[in-house]
Amino acid sequence: MSNDLFYLYDETEETRTRFVSFMVETVRFDLAITTTNRFYGKKLVINIQNGRSAIIGHDDLDEDGYLAYAFQLTDEEAEELRSFLAGVI
Repeated sequence: MSNDLFYLYDETEETRTRFVSFMVETVRFDLAITTTNRFYGKKLVINIQNGRSAIIGHDDLDEDGYLAYAFQLTDEEAEELRSFLAGVI
């Protein structure tokens, strides 16, 4: 195995991260929501409980089934998350 790495990029950027935990019905969400210049206005949303993450913008919130797929949620859980993220994104 070679130690020669081929970097596509290696940059450091100041970001802002919001950590939020909330419950709806029977599901708890523990999220880290990072704002950066890298994703064209979208936010990096990380589910701290299972490590799943997605880059999310308003268009993604409107895409049917996207949150359920990205975070492995039921449709009902995804709708609760969408309702929260609509006020954050």
